Amino acid sequence: MRSVDINCDMGEAFGRWRIGDTDDASLMPLISSANIAAGFHAGDPNLMDETVRLAVSHGVGVGAHPGYPDLQGFGRRRIAGTGKELVNDIVYQVGALKEFARRHGAQLQHVKPHGALYMEMAVNAELSRIFVEYMRTVQPNTFIFCMGGSATWQAARDVGQPVIREFYADRDYDDSGSIVFTRDAGRPDPKQIAQKVVRACTEGKVRTVTGNDIDIAFESVCFHSDTLGAFDIASRMREALKAAGIRIAPVSTIAT
Repeated sequence: MRSVDINCDMGEAFGRWRIGDTDDASLMPLISSANIAAGFHAGDPNLMDETVRLAVSHGVGVGAHPGYPDLQGFGRRRIAGTGKELVNDIVYQVGALKEFARRHGAQLQHVKPHGALYMEMAVNAELSRIFVEYMRTVQPNTFIFCMGGSATWQAARDVGQPVIREFYADRDYDDSGSIVFTRDAGRPDPKQIAQKVVRACTEGKVRTVTGNDIDIAFESVCFHSDTLGAFDIASRMREALKAAGIRIAPVSTIAT
């Protein structure tokens, strides 16, 4: 792999409330794609507007990051609903973020579900199918960000929707290739994360929580702005990728 996208979940605050220890403005120059919270798990109109403006000013791809309607749980608690109900929640959020992007002269580059909704879609073929049908109808040229091999990835591939596979820098993997879901990632070591990312890019391997090595394929590396030490993680990761001769590039130039 000679080129990779770096994406980050952003705008994940609400009103005066903030999480994490890193400001989005310091992270934006270090990434190429921004997943911007669209109001249900985090984000509000003023913050959405500011985060989109910031992304556009740095030439960063604008993505909608819809989640469950769960401000208290930060979208990391599963909420029961029919596939139609859940996708309508996504439609509502994507529509809002898309208008802020248009306001600032940008198009929506991608849609990436958040947290527990992302994990539910990864294993729920029916929900993924309805979501991809929506994307084919109104956003046929917009990328979906998801895990490779997931139900979301398969549904997109089945109908030709542009899709990007992610590698999670600041999350652990199990032997199935799925990320180990956690509500508190603590403060990971930026050097170890950088080494993990470079190995994934150069060898296509990642070590799981059980100590096994598994194959991993992806076009974009994800880290989270609410992870403690996010600025150091992003900086060290960029330096390591550059040293390994790997270019950070927009997904539109590296998608397969």
